[in-house]
Amino acid sequence: MPFRSFREVREHLDALGMFHMELGLGRIRRVLTALGLERPPFTVVQVLGTNGKGSTCAFLDSLCMAHGVRTGLYTSPHFVSPEERIRVDSEPLPGDMWPELANAVMAAAGAEPLTYFEFLTALALLAFREAGVEVAILEAGLGGRNDAITAVVADLLCFTPIAVDHAAVIGPTLAHITRDKAAAIRSRAPVCSAPQYPLAAAELAAAAARHGAEITVAAPLAPQWLPRLGLAGSHQLVNAALALVAWHLLAPLLGRSPGDAAAEEQGLARAFLPGRLQRLPKTADHPALLLDGAHNPHGMQALLRAFGLGDAAGAPALPQPSAVIFSCLGDKDWRSSAAMLRRHFPQTPVLVPELENPRAADAAEVAAFFAALSPAPATPFSGKDALGRALAAAAPLCTSPDAVALMTGSLYLLAEFFGRYPQHLAPSPSPME
Repeated sequence: MPFRSFREVREHLDALGMFHMELGLGRIRRVLTALGLERPPFTVVQVLGTNGKGSTCAFLDSLCMAHGVRTGLYTSPHFVSPEERIRVDSEPLPGDMWPELANAVMAAAGAEPLTYFEFLTALALLAFREAGVEVAILEAGLGGRNDAITAVVADLLCFTPIAVDHAAVIGPTLAHITRDKAAAIRSRAPVCSAPQYPLAAAELAAAAARHGAEITVAAPLAPQWLPRLGLAGSHQLVNAALALVAWHLLAPLLGRSPGDAAAEEQGLARAFLPGRLQRLPKTADHPALLLDGAHNPHGMQALLRAFGLGDAAGAPALPQPSAVIFSCLGDKDWRSSAAMLRRHFPQTPVLVPELENPRAADAAEVAAFFAALSPAPATPFSGKDALGRALAAAAPLCTSPDAVALMTGSLYLLAEFFGRYPQHLAPSPSPME
Protein backbone atom coordinates (compact mmCIF):
# COMPACT_ATOMS: atom_id res chain seq x y z
CA MET A 1 0.00 0.00 0.00
CA PRO A 2 1.45 3.42 -0.93
CA PHE A 3 2.39 5.84 1.82
CA ARG A 4 -0.15 8.61 2.22
CA SER A 5 1.34 10.55 5.13
CA PHE A 6 4.57 11.22 6.96
CA ARG A 7 3.17 9.27 9.89
CA GLU A 8 2.91 6.15 7.72
CA VAL A 9 6.48 6.61 6.49
CA ARG A 10 7.68 6.94 10.05
CA GLU A 11 5.78 3.83 11.09
CA HIS A 12 7.51 1.93 8.29
CA LEU A 13 10.90 3.19 9.44
CA ASP A 14 10.14 2.20 13.02
CA ALA A 15 9.23 -1.30 11.82
CA LEU A 16 12.59 -1.57 10.08
CA GLY A 17 14.35 -0.91 13.39
CA MET A 18 16.74 2.01 13.78
CA PHE A 19 19.48 -0.21 15.18
CA HIS A 20 19.03 -3.13 12.77
CA MET A 21 22.02 -3.57 10.47
CA GLU A 22 22.72 -5.85 7.52
CA LEU A 23 26.25 -5.35 6.21
CA GLY A 24 26.86 -5.03 2.50
CA LEU A 25 26.12 -2.44 -0.18
CA GLY A 26 24.26 -4.64 -2.64
CA ARG A 27 20.75 -3.56 -1.63
CA ILE A 28 21.39 0.18 -1.56
CA ARG A 29 23.37 0.08 -4.81
CA ARG A 30 20.52 -1.68 -6.63
CA VAL A 31 18.04 0.92 -5.38
CA LEU A 32 20.26 3.89 -6.24
CA THR A 33 20.87 2.45 -9.70
CA ALA A 34 17.13 2.04 -10.22
CA LEU A 35 16.61 5.66 -9.15
CA GLY A 36 19.50 6.93 -11.28
CA LEU A 37 21.32 8.14 -8.18
CA GLU A 38 24.50 6.09 -7.92
CA ARG A 39 26.19 9.05 -9.68
CA PRO A 40 23.90 11.93 -8.66
CA PRO A 41 23.57 15.14 -10.69
CA PHE A 42 25.09 17.11 -7.81
CA THR A 43 28.49 17.20 -6.15
CA VAL A 44 28.82 14.74 -3.26
CA VAL A 45 30.88 15.25 -0.10
CA GLN A 46 31.18 12.32 2.29
CA VAL A 47 32.11 13.00 5.92
CA LEU A 48 33.48 10.07 7.89
CA GLY A 49 35.27 9.60 11.21
CA THR A 50 34.42 9.02 14.86
CA ASN A 51 33.92 12.37 16.56
CA GLY A 52 33.14 15.74 15.01
CA LYS A 53 31.27 14.49 11.93
CA GLY A 54 28.11 16.43 12.73
CA SER A 55 30.01 19.60 13.59
CA THR A 56 32.13 19.40 10.44
CA CYS A 57 28.98 18.88 8.36
CA ALA A 58 27.34 21.88 10.02
CA PHE A 59 30.35 24.12 9.35
CA LEU A 60 30.66 22.98 5.73
CA ASP A 61 26.94 23.34 5.09
CA SER A 62 27.03 26.87 6.51
CA LEU A 63 30.12 27.75 4.46
CA CYS A 64 28.40 26.59 1.29
CA MET A 65 25.28 28.63 2.01
CA ALA A 66 27.35 31.70 2.85
CA HIS A 67 28.79 31.45 -0.66
CA GLY A 68 25.34 31.14 -2.25
CA VAL A 69 25.48 27.38 -2.85
CA ARG A 70 22.22 25.43 -2.56
CA THR A 71 22.94 22.54 -0.22
CA GLY A 72 21.55 19.22 0.85
CA LEU A 73 22.64 17.93 4.26
CA TYR A 74 22.16 14.34 5.44
CA THR A 75 23.12 13.57 9.05
CA SER A 76 22.31 11.14 11.83
CA PRO A 77 20.97 10.35 14.30
CA HIS A 78 17.94 12.55 14.80
CA PHE A 79 16.75 13.77 18.16
CA VAL A 80 12.97 13.97 17.73
CA SER A 81 11.98 13.32 14.11
CA PRO A 82 13.67 11.84 11.01
CA GLU A 83 12.92 15.15 9.31
CA GLU A 84 16.01 16.52 11.10
CA ARG A 85 18.28 14.16 9.14
CA ILE A 86 17.48 15.56 5.70
CA ARG A 87 17.87 19.30 5.14
CA VAL A 88 17.85 21.58 2.14
CA ASP A 89 19.50 24.95 2.73
CA SER A 90 19.52 24.08 6.45
CA GLU A 91 15.74 23.55 6.63
CA PRO A 92 14.40 20.09 7.58
CA LEU A 93 12.62 18.29 4.76
CA PRO A 94 8.91 18.88 5.46
CA GLY A 95 6.88 15.84 6.37
CA ASP A 96 4.39 16.37 3.54
CA MET A 97 7.17 15.72 1.01
CA TRP A 98 8.10 12.33 2.46
CA PRO A 99 5.28 10.06 1.17
CA GLU A 100 5.96 10.57 -2.54
CA LEU A 101 9.71 10.15 -2.05
CA ALA A 102 9.22 7.08 0.14
CA ASN A 103 6.92 5.49 -2.45
CA ALA A 104 9.61 5.93 -5.09
CA VAL A 105 12.20 4.30 -2.83
CA MET A 106 9.86 1.40 -2.07
CA ALA A 107 9.17 0.84 -5.76
CA ALA A 108 12.90 0.82 -6.50
CA ALA A 109 13.60 -1.61 -3.65
CA GLY A 110 11.03 -4.13 -4.84
CA ALA A 111 10.83 -7.32 -2.84
CA GLU A 112 14.13 -6.84 -0.97
CA PRO A 113 13.61 -4.45 1.96
CA LEU A 114 16.19 -1.83 2.85
CA THR A 115 17.46 -1.21 6.34
CA TYR A 116 16.45 1.95 8.20
CA PHE A 117 19.63 3.81 7.27
CA GLU A 118 19.60 2.58 3.67
CA PHE A 119 16.00 3.70 3.21
CA LEU A 120 16.75 7.17 4.56
CA THR A 121 19.92 7.46 2.47
CA ALA A 122 18.02 6.72 -0.74
CA LEU A 123 15.20 9.05 0.26
CA ALA A 124 17.64 11.86 1.07
CA LEU A 125 19.46 11.59 -2.25
CA LEU A 126 16.15 11.55 -4.12
CA ALA A 127 14.98 14.61 -2.16
CA PHE A 128 18.20 16.45 -2.98
CA ARG A 129 17.79 15.75 -6.68
CA GLU A 130 14.19 16.95 -6.61
CA ALA A 131 15.26 20.12 -4.76
CA GLY A 132 17.99 20.89 -7.28
CA VAL A 133 20.83 21.11 -4.76
CA GLU A 134 24.33 21.86 -6.03
CA VAL A 135 26.13 19.88 -3.34
CA ALA A 136 25.08 17.14 -0.93
CA ILE A 137 26.98 16.68 2.33
CA LEU A 138 26.54 13.12 3.56
CA GLU A 139 27.50 12.04 7.08
CA ALA A 140 28.45 8.39 7.48
CA GLY A 141 26.34 6.48 9.95
CA LEU A 142 28.87 3.83 10.96
CA GLY A 143 32.26 2.99 9.52
CA GLY A 144 32.86 3.37 5.81
CA ARG A 145 33.27 0.05 4.03
CA ASN A 146 29.61 -0.95 4.46
CA ASP A 147 28.04 2.42 5.16
CA ALA A 148 25.16 3.23 2.80
CA ILE A 149 26.60 6.59 1.79
CA THR A 150 29.61 4.73 0.37
CA ALA A 151 27.33 3.38 -2.37
CA VAL A 152 27.29 6.87 -3.89
CA VAL A 153 30.12 8.16 -6.06
CA ALA A 154 31.98 10.74 -3.95
CA ASP A 155 33.63 13.90 -5.27
CA LEU A 156 35.31 14.77 -1.95
CA LEU A 157 35.88 12.86 1.29
CA CYS A 158 36.47 14.36 4.75
CA PHE A 159 37.78 12.39 7.72
CA THR A 160 37.20 13.81 11.18
CA PRO A 161 39.26 12.50 14.13
CA ILE A 162 39.13 8.70 14.26
CA ALA A 163 39.03 6.87 17.58
CA VAL A 164 37.74 3.56 18.92
CA ASP A 165 33.95 3.34 18.75
CA HIS A 166 31.46 0.72 17.49
CA ALA A 167 34.25 -1.79 18.06
CA ALA A 168 31.81 -4.72 18.19
CA VAL A 169 30.73 -4.01 14.61
CA ILE A 170 33.75 -2.66 12.72
CA GLY A 171 36.72 -3.97 14.68
CA PRO A 172 38.37 -4.04 18.10
CA THR A 173 41.37 -1.78 17.45
CA LEU A 174 42.08 1.64 16.01
CA ALA A 175 43.73 -0.03 13.01
CA HIS A 176 40.61 -2.10 12.25
CA ILE A 177 38.36 0.91 12.62
CA THR A 178 40.50 3.19 10.46
CA ARG A 179 40.77 0.58 7.70
CA ASP A 180 37.00 0.22 7.67
CA LYS A 181 36.47 3.97 7.40
CA ALA A 182 39.30 4.39 4.88
CA ALA A 183 37.61 1.84 2.61
CA ALA A 184 35.30 4.71 1.57
CA ILE A 185 38.25 6.00 -0.50
CA ARG A 186 37.60 4.34 -3.88
CA SER A 187 38.88 6.78 -6.48
CA ARG A 188 41.15 9.76 -7.12
CA ALA A 189 38.59 12.08 -5.49
CA PRO A 190 40.41 14.46 -3.13
CA VAL A 191 40.57 13.59 0.55
CA CYS A 192 40.93 15.94 3.51
CA SER A 193 41.52 14.92 7.08
CA ALA A 194 41.71 16.32 10.56
CA PRO A 195 44.96 15.58 12.42
CA GLN A 196 44.86 11.89 13.38
CA TYR A 197 46.61 9.50 15.72
CA PRO A 198 49.78 8.33 13.88
CA LEU A 199 48.40 4.86 13.19
CA ALA A 200 45.14 6.26 11.78
CA ALA A 201 47.00 8.84 9.71
CA ALA A 202 49.17 6.10 8.20
CA GLU A 203 46.15 3.95 7.30
CA LEU A 204 44.37 6.88 5.64
CA ALA A 205 47.49 7.87 3.72
CA ALA A 206 47.96 4.30 2.49
CA ALA A 207 44.35 4.04 1.32
CA ALA A 208 44.60 7.37 -0.51
CA ALA A 209 47.88 6.33 -2.15
CA ARG A 210 46.38 3.06 -3.40
CA HIS A 211 43.80 5.04 -5.36
CA GLY A 212 46.01 7.93 -6.38
CA ALA A 213 44.01 10.36 -4.26
CA GLU A 214 45.66 13.44 -2.82
CA ILE A 215 45.16 13.85 0.92
CA THR A 216 45.24 17.25 2.66
CA VAL A 217 45.55 17.49 6.44
CA ALA A 218 43.80 20.47 8.03
CA ALA A 219 45.81 22.34 10.66
CA PRO A 220 43.54 23.55 13.51
CA LEU A 221 42.46 27.18 13.33
CA ALA A 222 44.21 29.62 15.64
CA PRO A 223 42.59 30.15 19.07
CA GLN A 224 41.67 33.71 18.01
CA TRP A 225 38.89 32.10 15.95
CA LEU A 226 37.08 30.70 18.98
CA PRO A 227 34.80 33.69 19.69
CA ARG A 228 33.86 33.79 16.01
CA LEU A 229 32.76 30.17 15.60
CA GLY A 230 29.11 29.23 15.75
CA LEU A 231 29.93 26.10 17.75
CA ALA A 232 31.69 26.35 21.11
CA GLY A 233 34.72 24.50 22.41
CA SER A 234 38.34 24.40 21.40
CA HIS A 235 37.83 21.06 19.62
CA GLN A 236 35.76 23.02 17.09
CA LEU A 237 38.99 24.64 15.91
CA VAL A 238 39.75 21.27 14.30
CA ASN A 239 36.25 20.69 12.89
CA ALA A 240 36.00 24.24 11.51
CA ALA A 241 39.47 23.97 9.95
CA LEU A 242 38.54 20.67 8.30
CA ALA A 243 35.34 22.20 6.91
CA LEU A 244 37.30 25.20 5.63
CA VAL A 245 39.82 22.97 3.84
CA ALA A 246 36.92 20.97 2.41
CA TRP A 247 35.33 24.17 1.13
CA HIS A 248 38.56 25.21 -0.58
CA LEU A 249 38.69 21.82 -2.32
CA LEU A 250 34.97 21.85 -3.08
CA ALA A 251 34.62 25.37 -4.49
CA PRO A 252 36.48 24.68 -7.77
CA LEU A 253 34.30 21.60 -8.33
CA LEU A 254 31.30 23.93 -8.12
CA GLY A 255 32.85 26.62 -10.31
CA ARG A 256 33.12 28.95 -7.30
CA SER A 257 35.94 31.04 -5.96
CA PRO A 258 36.95 29.81 -2.49
CA GLY A 259 38.72 32.96 -1.37
CA ASP A 260 35.90 35.18 -0.03
CA ALA A 261 37.13 35.84 3.52
CA ALA A 262 33.94 37.64 4.60
CA ALA A 263 31.74 34.76 3.42
CA GLU A 264 34.02 32.25 5.10
CA GLU A 265 33.82 34.08 8.41
CA GLN A 266 30.05 34.36 8.09
CA GLY A 267 29.75 30.66 7.30
CA LEU A 268 31.79 29.57 10.30
CA ALA A 269 29.95 31.99 12.58
CA ARG A 270 26.46 30.83 11.58
CA ALA A 271 27.05 27.09 11.95
CA PHE A 272 24.63 25.48 14.39
CA LEU A 273 24.20 21.96 15.69
CA PRO A 274 21.98 21.19 18.68
CA GLY A 275 23.52 19.38 21.62
CA ARG A 276 27.12 20.45 21.07
CA LEU A 277 28.10 22.59 24.06
CA GLN A 278 24.67 24.17 23.72
CA ARG A 279 23.82 26.57 26.54
CA LEU A 280 20.23 27.08 27.60
CA PRO A 281 18.94 29.57 30.15
CA LYS A 282 17.16 28.66 33.34
CA THR A 283 13.39 28.15 33.11
CA ALA A 284 10.64 27.16 35.49
CA ASP A 285 11.17 23.55 34.38
CA HIS A 286 14.94 23.23 34.65
CA PRO A 287 18.12 25.04 35.76
CA ALA A 288 20.48 26.64 33.27
CA LEU A 289 21.87 23.79 31.19
CA LEU A 290 24.89 22.94 29.11
CA LEU A 291 24.04 20.14 26.67
CA ASP A 292 26.72 18.05 25.02
CA GLY A 293 26.43 14.76 23.20
CA ALA A 294 29.81 13.32 24.28
CA HIS A 295 29.20 9.56 24.29
CA ASN A 296 32.67 8.04 24.16
CA PRO A 297 36.02 8.79 25.81
CA HIS A 298 37.31 10.82 22.85
CA GLY A 299 34.22 13.03 22.91
CA MET A 300 34.34 13.33 26.69
CA GLN A 301 37.94 14.48 26.51
CA ALA A 302 36.91 17.27 24.13
CA LEU A 303 34.05 18.25 26.42
CA LEU A 304 36.27 18.44 29.49
CA ARG A 305 38.78 20.61 27.65
CA ALA A 306 36.02 23.19 27.28
CA PHE A 307 36.00 23.52 31.07
CA GLY A 308 39.67 24.48 30.98
CA LEU A 309 40.77 21.00 31.99
CA GLY A 310 43.87 20.28 29.97
CA ASP A 311 43.03 22.86 27.30
CA ALA A 312 46.12 24.28 25.66
CA ALA A 313 44.26 26.22 22.97
CA GLY A 314 43.56 29.28 25.06
CA ALA A 315 39.77 28.91 25.08
CA PRO A 316 37.95 30.67 27.92
CA ALA A 317 36.93 28.02 30.41
CA LEU A 318 33.25 27.29 30.92
CA PRO A 319 31.90 27.60 34.48
CA GLN A 320 32.25 24.44 36.52
CA PRO A 321 28.91 22.60 36.64
CA SER A 322 26.93 22.59 39.85
CA ALA A 323 25.36 19.27 38.86
CA VAL A 324 25.92 16.63 36.19
CA ILE A 325 23.03 14.82 34.53
CA PHE A 326 24.57 11.71 32.97
CA SER A 327 23.02 8.76 31.20
CA CYS A 328 24.22 6.35 28.56
CA LEU A 329 23.67 3.25 26.50
CA GLY A 330 24.78 0.03 28.10
CA ASP A 331 26.71 -1.14 25.04
CA LYS A 332 28.94 1.95 24.96
CA ASP A 333 32.19 2.40 26.89
CA TRP A 334 30.35 4.50 29.44
CA ARG A 335 32.62 3.58 32.36
CA SER A 336 35.62 5.33 30.80
CA SER A 337 33.57 8.46 30.13
CA ALA A 338 32.01 8.39 33.60
CA ALA A 339 35.42 7.97 35.23
CA MET A 340 36.75 10.98 33.31
CA LEU A 341 33.82 13.08 34.49
CA ARG A 342 34.19 12.01 38.10
CA ARG A 343 37.95 12.55 38.08
CA HIS A 344 37.55 16.14 36.91
CA PHE A 345 34.41 16.93 38.94
CA PRO A 346 34.95 14.90 42.14
CA GLN A 347 32.65 17.01 44.31
CA THR A 348 29.81 17.53 41.82
CA PRO A 349 26.51 15.69 42.43
CA VAL A 350 25.58 13.33 39.60
CA LEU A 351 22.00 12.55 38.59
CA VAL A 352 21.45 9.45 36.44
CA PRO A 353 18.09 9.22 34.65
CA GLU A 354 17.62 5.87 32.92
CA LEU A 355 17.02 6.24 29.20
CA GLU A 356 13.77 5.15 27.60
CA ASN A 357 15.70 2.89 25.26
CA PRO A 358 16.12 -0.90 25.11
CA ARG A 359 19.90 -0.42 25.03
CA ALA A 360 19.93 1.81 28.13
CA ALA A 361 22.44 1.22 30.88
CA ASP A 362 20.90 0.47 34.26
CA ALA A 363 20.66 3.75 36.19
CA ALA A 364 21.43 2.13 39.54
CA GLU A 365 24.55 0.47 38.12
CA VAL A 366 25.79 3.74 36.63
CA ALA A 367 25.11 5.67 39.85
CA ALA A 368 26.92 3.00 41.88
CA PHE A 369 29.93 3.33 39.58
CA PHE A 370 30.07 7.09 40.23
CA ALA A 371 29.54 6.57 43.98
CA ALA A 372 32.48 4.15 44.13
CA LEU A 373 34.79 6.83 42.75
CA SER A 374 33.84 9.72 45.03
CA PRO A 375 31.77 10.48 48.13
CA ALA A 376 29.80 13.09 46.18
CA PRO A 377 26.15 12.02 45.72
CA ALA A 378 25.17 9.96 42.69
CA THR A 379 21.42 9.45 42.41
CA PRO A 380 19.67 7.08 39.98
CA PHE A 381 16.24 7.78 38.49
CA SER A 382 14.39 4.98 36.75
CA GLY A 383 10.82 4.36 35.73
CA LYS A 384 8.28 6.94 34.68
CA ASP A 385 9.58 10.43 33.79
CA ALA A 386 13.12 9.68 34.95
CA LEU A 387 14.55 12.67 33.07
CA GLY A 388 11.91 15.07 34.39
CA ARG A 389 12.66 14.01 37.95
CA ALA A 390 16.40 14.37 37.39
CA LEU A 391 15.92 17.89 36.00
CA ALA A 392 13.78 18.79 39.00
CA ALA A 393 16.46 17.43 41.35
CA ALA A 394 19.13 19.49 39.58
CA ALA A 395 17.31 22.80 40.08
CA PRO A 396 18.04 23.23 43.83
CA LEU A 397 21.69 22.36 43.18
CA CYS A 398 22.00 25.31 40.78
CA THR A 399 21.00 28.36 42.81
CA SER A 400 23.75 30.90 42.10
CA PRO A 401 23.25 33.26 39.11
CA ASP A 402 25.93 31.59 36.99
CA ALA A 403 25.21 27.99 38.05
CA VAL A 404 24.73 25.44 35.30
CA ALA A 405 23.94 21.74 35.11
CA LEU A 406 25.88 19.70 32.56
CA MET A 407 23.83 17.11 30.64
CA THR A 408 25.93 14.57 28.75
CA GLY A 409 26.73 10.91 28.16
CA SER A 410 24.51 10.02 25.23
CA LEU A 411 22.82 11.59 22.22
CA TYR A 412 19.77 9.61 23.27
CA LEU A 413 19.67 11.45 26.59
CA LEU A 414 19.61 14.69 24.64
CA ALA A 415 16.94 13.24 22.37
CA GLU A 416 14.68 12.77 25.39
CA PHE A 417 15.35 16.35 26.44
CA PHE A 418 14.65 17.74 22.96
CA GLY A 419 11.48 15.66 22.83
CA ARG A 420 10.28 17.78 25.76
CA TYR A 421 11.69 21.04 24.43
CA PRO A 422 11.86 20.80 20.60
CA GLN A 423 12.25 24.58 20.27
CA HIS A 424 15.91 24.15 21.20
CA LEU A 425 16.60 22.10 18.07
CA ALA A 426 16.85 25.39 16.17
CA PRO A 427 19.23 28.25 16.94
CA SER A 428 17.82 30.99 19.13
CA PRO A 429 17.19 34.15 17.11
CA SER A 430 19.77 36.85 17.66
CA PRO A 431 18.63 40.20 19.09
CA MET A 432 18.99 41.73 15.63
CA GLU A 433 16.62 39.21 14.02
